[in-house]
Amino acid sequence: MSEKHIDEVSGVETTGHQWDGIRELNNPMPRWWVWTFYFTILWAIGYAIAYPAIPMLTSATKGYLGFSSRATLQQDLEVAKAGQVKFHDLIAAKTVQEIDTDPVLREFAIAGGASAFKVNCAPCHGSGASGGPGFPNLNDDDWIWGGDLGAIQTTITHGIRFDGDADTHVSEMPAFAEILDLTQTRQVAAYVWGLTNTPSDPALAEAGKQIFIDNCAACHGEDAKGKLDMGAPNLADAIWLKGKGEDAIARQVSAPKHGVMPAWGARLGDTTVKELTVFVHSLGGGK
Repeated sequence: MSEKHIDEVSGVETTGHQWDGIRELNNPMPRWWVWTFYFTILWAIGYAIAYPAIPMLTSATKGYLGFSSRATLQQDLEVAKAGQVKFHDLIAAKTVQEIDTDPVLREFAIAGGASAFKVNCAPCHGSGASGGPGFPNLNDDDWIWGGDLGAIQTTITHGIRFDGDADTHVSEMPAFAEILDLTQTRQVAAYVWGLTNTPSDPALAEAGKQIFIDNCAACHGEDAKGKLDMGAPNLADAIWLKGKGEDAIARQVSAPKHGVMPAWGARLGDTTVKELTVFVHSLGGGK
């Protein structure tokens, strides 16, 4: 058995290990640290007995105190829901106009509407309601079917071109490929693009003006600013839903795309629809 090595300077026994000539002193751990370590062991044993701690095949030990974080969360949710009942009752009994003029109800409705929007509307309109190709931006003031509280509520409730709701908004733009030839289509596309931008050929745009009046003004208006009662969009505001540029406009004129929005009234109920209405209206573009 080898002799224990004693450090010459301190006179303390070393651990027997050596790294590049450096030895580690074998000093005992401080007593306070040792007792703290023993206490943590006792604490862990006590915790495992008192609380759910040891995993089993399909569950875990219940613990002497019977504590459950899920049960506590459920109780908290029930308390929160109970506190919301009076606000939901008031929202159910009032019109969206009355809700919007009541600061407390409006704040509650916006919070509830924001939550419902993230779950039901964000997949199409985006988490920030800024829309995307084929999906309207709800932050701006460009509305196809109207942007006041009543119009927004109607649109959310009944949807757009939704077969499951008899009161849904319906508008169909004809496929002008069957009415206009290719040259006429290019002309009217140049005219529409020229309302807010510089057309590729001013002569094409000038020729397209009369074509627009003869074929498009009945729905979009002679000033091309659209008609809300027909769901005809404003073409003179530089906001493009189906794509911008003369080529995109020509494609829409020839073979128009028609989006579909679900009717949310039956799915979400009147109260949630009102909350969504107030929330969407509050985004900045509501009229």
